[in-house]
Amino acid sequence: MKIALIHSLDFAQEAIEIRKKLQQVGHEVSECYSVTKISKGDLSVQKVKDMKEFGNFSDYTISKDLIKWNYERIKKDDAILVLNFDKKGIKNYIGGNTLLEIGFAYVLEKKIFFWNDIPDMFYTDELKAMQPVVIKQKLILIK
Repeated sequence: MKIALIHSLDFAQEAIEIRKKLQQVGHEVSECYSVTKISKGDLSVQKVKDMKEFGNFSDYTISKDLIKWNYERIKKDDAILVLNFDKKGIKNYIGGNTLLEIGFAYVLEKKIFFWNDIPDMFYTDELKAMQPVVIKQKLILIK
């Protein structure tokens, strides 16, 4: 299965490790633009955090047209795997951009998998309505 990894960029290192595990069990994996750059050493998680802190991450996103880039990526995949870890004091955090990408996958009728349980956030009902399969870190549940 071809799977798009979807997550906060703060989880880039975890994504790289999970990509390797998915590939080991025979899946093809697509990563977001920035994680590809991080994997190659052209960008760092710290640089991303700095851009966010200083309010110019949107400039980076716009310059690369990353929202459309990720939409096009998801169109080519069979499923998405949302990597939702704890962040900002929220268990299993899912941020705004990840929510958009989950919505893209839902509308495109892709399979939606969550690494961890659905978080308790302002948009929990919307997340539940997209009917993700929570795999609780068990890759064998991706079918």
